[in-house]
Parts: sequence; C-alpha cells; structure tokens
Amino acid sequence: MAHSARKDSPELPDFSILKRLAKDQLIYLLEQLPGKKDLFIDADLMSPLDRIANVSTLRQHEVDKLYKVEYKPIISTSDQICFLIRPRIQTVKWICDVANTDKTAGKFRRYKIIFTPQKFYACDAVLEEQGIFGDVTTDEWPFYLLPLDEDIISLELPEFFRDNFLAGDQRWVRTISNVLHQLYSLYGPFSKVYGIGRCSKMAYDAWKQNKEGEQKADHAAIGKMVLIDRDVDYVTPLCSQVVYEGLVDDIFKIKCGCVEFGPDVTSDNKSVKVMLNSEDKVFAEIRNEHFSNVFGFLSQKARNLQTAYDKRRGMDIQQMKTFVSEELKGLKQQHRLLSLHIGASESIMKKKTKQDFQELLKTEHSLLEGFEIRKCISYIEEHISRQVSMVESLRLLCLLSITENGLLPKDYRSLKAQYLQSYGVHHLLTFANLRQLGLLVEQQPGETLTVMESKVGKLVNDKAAGKLTDAFSSLAKKSNFRALSKKLNLVPKSEEYDLRIPRDMAYIFSGAYVPLSCKLIEQVLERDGWTGLEEVIRLLNGHEFTGPGCNGVDLGVKNDAQRIILVMFLGGCTFSEISALRFLGREKGFKFIVVTTAITNSSRLLEALLDNHV
Repeated sequence: MAHSARKDSPELPDFSILKRLAKDQLIYLLEQLPGKKDLFIDADLMSPLDRIANVSTLRQHEVDKLYKVEYKPIISTSDQICFLIRPRIQTVKWICDVANTDKTAGKFRRYKIIFTPQKFYACDAVLEEQGIFGDVTTDEWPFYLLPLDEDIISLELPEFFRDNFLAGDQRWVRTISNVLHQLYSLYGPFSKVYGIGRCSKMAYDAWKQNKEGEQKADHAAIGKMVLIDRDVDYVTPLCSQVVYEGLVDDIFKIKCGCVEFGPDVTSDNKSVKVMLNSEDKVFAEIRNEHFSNVFGFLSQKARNLQTAYDKRRGMDIQQMKTFVSEELKGLKQQHRLLSLHIGASESIMKKKTKQDFQELLKTEHSLLEGFEIRKCISYIEEHISRQVSMVESLRLLCLLSITENGLLPKDYRSLKAQYLQSYGVHHLLTFANLRQLGLLVEQQPGETLTVMESKVGKLVNDKAAGKLTDAFSSLAKKSNFRALSKKLNLVPKSEEYDLRIPRDMAYIFSGAYVPLSCKLIEQVLERDGWTGLEEVIRLLNGHEFTGPGCNGVDLGVKNDAQRIILVMFLGGCTFSEISALRFLGREKGFKFIVVTTAITNSSRLLEALLDNHV
C-alpha cells in the first residue's frame, strides 16, 4: 500500500545547514548585548525558535529569563532587555511604551530589538515618532528558512498571504528575493527558473537585479525551481483534505512540524507533543495515503510488530541479550508511535462522521464537476442555517463561486443575507475581502468581463494610483475554472478509482480533482517552459516567466541534481499539494522540495480574511 521510492531517485540536499546558520547568526546578535539579559519573544516565533535554539542554548549565551510578548506592562527586573520580534507596528509601539514607562519611572535599561526576518522602514519611523530612536539598538536576524522535514521548508510567515494578496503590501517581496539568494548561494546554481503569478515575477526580478557579486555553491544540489503564487489556484486549498497528513493538520493543527495529541488520542489524561516528519517511520508510510487506506496499513503494522515481539519465545540467553540490545528499543518506539497514529485515526473518524463528511465530499465533488448545482446550493443553505461552522460555510460559498465563475446575483444576495443572519452582520467586511480577492463574487448582469477588465485595466496602468491599484486589480479576476479544468483535464472522467493504487495526483481528492497548482508544475517541467500553455496562461491572467537560474547561463548539465526540483509557494501550501508532488516525483523520477511562506489549509486561508482578523 505504502508508496515506495524509485531506486534511481536522487538524494536530497542536506538542509540542516539552514538551521546551523540561523542559530549562529542569532547567537552572534545576542552576544552584541554582553552580560545577563531578559529575552521577550513574539508568540508566533516561539515554536520556530525552539527548532533552532532551545532554552539551554539561549542560557549559555547569558539569556536569564524568557518572556512572551503580551502587550502589557512587563515584570522584568533586568537592566538589559532584548526583544526578538516580527517587524510589526503594534509590537514596536508596545516596546516604545515599555521604554517610555521606564523613562518616566527613572529606570535606566539597555534595550535591543532584533527584527526577523528583516526590519522595515516603518519600524524605525515609529521609534523616532515615539522619541526612543536613540535609546534602543536594532538589528536584523535574517532567519528565512526553517526545514520542517527533508523535503519541506517553511518561512513561517502566515501573514504573507493577507499582506500581499489582500492589502497589496509588497514589503515581503524583498524577503522572497533574499530567500532566493540564500538558496542560490547554498544549493545553486539552478539550471532554470519557471514561475507564474505577480508576486513570483516581482521577487524573481528583484533577485536578478541584486545578483552582482553573489556567491554560489561549488556544485549544484538543486536543478530547477518553480515559483507559484497562491492566487493562481484557490480551489485546491478550499477542498477538504483526505490524505492522512492533511486531515491531521485540519483536526489537530500541525504547528511548525509538531502536533499535540490530546487525551482522546493518547488514551491517557496527558497530552503529548509529537514531531511529524520522515524520522517517524510509521508516519512516513501513511502521511501521503488516502485516509481510507490508513486503518488497513496500521492493522498490518500492528500484526507485524506482534510477530517481532513473539520472536522472544524460545530464545536462549545470548539471543535474548542481542534482542534486547539491538531490537527491543526500536520496537517499543514503533509501538508508541503506532498507538498514537491509531488513536489519531480513530479520533479523525469520529469527528468526520459527526459532520456528515461523506455528504460534504459529495457536494464538493459535484461543485468541481459542475453537476447538480441547485442541490449543492440547498446543501450550503442548510449548512448555514444549522450554523455547522462559520469557516466551513464560507469555504463552501467560495468553492461554489470559483467553480461557477461567480454567483448569479439572486443567489449571491440570498446566500450572503443568510450567512449574515446566521453568523453576524459584522461579516460584511469579510464579504468585501473575499470579493476583492475574487474568492466570492457576483456575476455582473449585462456587463461582460472584457468591459470590466478594460475599466479596471485603465486604473491599474495608472501609476499615479499607486498601491490602490493592486486592490482594484483583483476585481478583474475571474476564476475561469471550468475552462481551465477542461483544458488541463483537472476533473477526471467519472469511473471507478482505486485509491489503493493511485493512477494520478487526483487520489489526494478521492479521484475527483487534480490540483491545478501541481498540474501546472507537471506541465511546465514536461514542456521545459510555458510554450503550448498560452491559452492556460491567458485564463490565469498571465505573469508567467521562464528564466536562467545562473548569471544568464542556461545550464544543461544532466546529473542527479537536475532531477531535484524546488517548488516555492508564495502565500501558503497545503499538505495535500505536498502529497501530490511526492506522488508526481515518484512517477517521473524527480524529487520535489517544497518551500512555502507557511503551511496553509482552508481554515487558515479564510481566517486570515475574516473581519475580526487582527
């Protein structure tokens, strides 16, 4: 059942150097403030920091006490305070309040702010405005990439999606450019770079402009790179995940490669934190599997484990000694992990059965295929009226809108009114955000898309309009899902699909849909560019590019590195997409490395757009 790697699969590069580099840089910055100090850390940096430098490492470098940034008066008595923060105005203002409160109280301290991954001009402006610019020292910790597994690297920047795609804030483009620089320096040169999406194009262009004097590795460890914006494909993250790792993320929330299983999984009163990666041999074999196959595998694994334990019977003393020293520890570890994954699977089954999961999947598949739309709308209306879940209802509305290229005006008004009545009128702003991104839109009566595009196009081309144009440009977006689906065969012909032996990437959605993002990656690699995909590009609103990855030279070297493809998702990537790319890699003899601004799913995507988002 478990997918096995091809014997000729290339070896992945070692990404542990990224951790060592980040750790050394942080230690250097901490030592710039000699002596004992207290360290205040942004809440969302706690988990990534723990993967880089644990508490004992920080203590070795004279960090006395650790605190979480909580936007309230501090209780630290130290004469030196260091703040490790994201470059957010709210946090900088709070630090200014702390410093000004100390000033008023006549308390002298030394303050150091370490911004990660970089500092923005606005942060310095706030320090100056609040009158403490000269009282603090500031630094940057260029911590860009956190390896979560041998083939997954995250920037851990969930705010990237909202900032870039909704607010039109391009400040993170330089960050992506720096990420490209770091990857090139350590693992390049790349033979080719392909990309699609406005942000991808800007980041690639910024990186190309700053290549002068750039160091590169002695030999290439990565062949090609593909950059893709999240707004190229919204359908995939809006579909329910049914591969094991995706379901674990949806239900238990995988955070920074770790998950916390509660008492319902551990069959104990305690919760337990588990690192989910390829070192967990049980997890490694089921992570990419359709959930329907997982129980069978775990049962077989339990039987094999029992057989291994039963070997002890009839052993002499010497054999028993060898068994205890060489095998028993490994078997006990496997037993513990197996128990946890069986518990997690049972918990998933209970939760998904309660929510009529099969009915939900049937509705999604109908939307993807374009069948029985009125029946789907009735299901969504029932979902809203029963107040099953605010985010789930929103997800179904967005999926309906994208797959139908917008809602009919009467349907849009009716569904919107029902949603606001059920979940609160304050969600009017949520609907405005979704409309702006093209996720939930009303079809324009009597106005063709071409006319609308030309109107907005004039505004977008007006440079004087500035950042405002980015927000308006999305009004011209239309998903064109049906046309794309037909062109790329995203919805396979309805026939029996054996989920135990997947035949294509559609298995990650029970055979109902091939993720658009992964299909584009497959097509671009097959064609060595965008030639032949002109119609697809037009439907996706363009911004595609193909470029050399190494100082204007296209390397045609055929070696193992050329079969290692780095895919960067700007705006988030789901575990389902990662599973699909792993499947594609096995089929084609490639190995994919996924770099993403953050791991996302439908809940995280939509929660970033809710009106109460802070």
